[in-house]
Amino acid sequence: QVQLVESGGALVQAGGSLRLSCAASGNVFSIDLMGWYRQVPGKQRELVATVTRAGTTNYAESVTGRFTASRDNAKSTVYLQMNNLKPEDTAVYFCYARAFSHFDSWGQGTRVTVSS
Repeated sequence: QVQLVESGGALVQAGGSLRLSCAASGNVFSIDLMGWYRQVPGKQRELVATVTRAGTTNYAESVTGRFTASRDNAKSTVYLQMNNLKPEDTAVYFCYARAFSHFDSWGQGTRVTVSS
C-alpha cells in the first residue's frame, strides 16, 4: 500500500507560480511512475505530468513549457512547478503513483485557483 499526501495548492493570480508537492509513504519501493492529474467539476480527470523513477517526464500539451515535474526518489516525493498560470489551470490537482505491479494510488487532491 502507498499513501500520497499533496500540498501547495493555493489561490494565485494569472501569470503567477505555484509549486505542488506530493510525499509518498508506505511501500514506496514498489512505485514506478509518479505524477499529477487534475480535475474540474463536470469533467474527467486529465493527465498533467508524469515522472518515471529514472526521471523521464511526460506532459499534457496544455502545460508544456509552463509546468515542470520532478521527483526526489530519496524522499519519495514528486513536485510540480507551475509557472505562468492561467485561469484554465484552475482545478483540483491529484498526485498519482503507479506501482511496478500496475496498482494505482491517488492522493486526496489539492486545490489550485487562478484568478484573472
